[in-house]
Amino acid sequence: MPLLGPVLGDFAAWVVAHGHSLVAVRRHLRAARRLDQEFCRRGHRSLKDVRRDDLRVCAPGHAQDDPPLAAGARQLEHYLDACGLLARQCVVPLPRAVADYQTSLTEVRGLATATIGQHVATASQFLTYLAQTTPPTPLDRLTPAAVDGFVEMISARRARAALQHTVAQLRSFLRWLGAQRRVPSGLETQVDTPRVYRQEQLPRALPWDTVCALLRGIDRTTALGRRNYAILLLVATYGLRASEVVALTLDAIEWRRREVRIVRRKVEGVLLLPLTDGVGAALLDYLQHGRPSAPTRIVFLRHRPPAGLLKPTAVTDVFHAQVRRSGLAIPFHGSHCLRHSLAVQLLRQGVSLKAIGDVLGHRSVESTGVYLRLAVEDLRGVALMLPLDGLDVTLGGGAR
Repeated sequence: MPLLGPVLGDFAAWVVAHGHSLVAVRRHLRAARRLDQEFCRRGHRSLKDVRRDDLRVCAPGHAQDDPPLAAGARQLEHYLDACGLLARQCVVPLPRAVADYQTSLTEVRGLATATIGQHVATASQFLTYLAQTTPPTPLDRLTPAAVDGFVEMISARRARAALQHTVAQLRSFLRWLGAQRRVPSGLETQVDTPRVYRQEQLPRALPWDTVCALLRGIDRTTALGRRNYAILLLVATYGLRASEVVALTLDAIEWRRREVRIVRRKVEGVLLLPLTDGVGAALLDYLQHGRPSAPTRIVFLRHRPPAGLLKPTAVTDVFHAQVRRSGLAIPFHGSHCLRHSLAVQLLRQGVSLKAIGDVLGHRSVESTGVYLRLAVEDLRGVALMLPLDGLDVTLGGGAR
């Protein structure tokens, strides 16, 4: 192997260190030989010339078309990236208008990094659309019709709620362009937005008996089952978000003080919660008999190769897998429904909205108040009696 031969031994050791079996290592090495041949066929003379896109082009378009080659290419990409051996990609600079807009979002409005990324992506898509129209539309001649054409194009692949966010980002960009005198002023007021009614959908909550049945059905005789049980129990007991579960560290568990410290990244705060007997026992069982050895203080780790940390999407994957195994009629597709279920359960137990909001990490009581709509039996108790005086309650009757 003229290209991958010099690094093949280190690649094999790296794969083993990341928890792959010897059978998997052999499979990845055979895939590396096929990739090396494809690199040479495409004219690469050195590994330094191979970029990320080149590696992905050599892999199958769909993983199921050739699973061994797809897995080998994926692991080789991770290895080359970790070692800094992938050739640098050509970074396409942002258009001047988008770059200036990004600076304004950061320095003037002070938005979060993720929010800025969404605004910049929408602004870039909009300018790309204008450049591809026939003829291209310059900003100083921008018309409402051109803006509507962009909204119509993206609406084909977005739901109403998602489209509303995109339109809001587009309006913000147009407002900034108008203030900079780069487009005619007032264009942002002429952009139609899909009608989304406030709180038109109920929170996704399960009956508490269903939540308990889901947890009881987890097989805790295996290391993976112990981990999955502890993850879902944390969500159901404290209403944690997926990002908060995977970020939990060993240092955050105060065993002697019987507390657990949760970092609320969304609201940028720290919450101290009591370490219940059930959660403490589940965590201890996983740490003693299930958690893989790894040089990290993160509690929950991957149990399948490659070894490493979990991403927030893993919590949803755990929920999906357990729902399939349980056979329960659960219509929701994310672990967030356990968080909603806890809120409704606490509400029915008489816990105040303020306390529920503090546990869930809400900034306002209004965010917690949406769960009142699910407390149907409690709402029946506050309904006003309908006065029957002066009304004909017989079938088909009306007011006298």
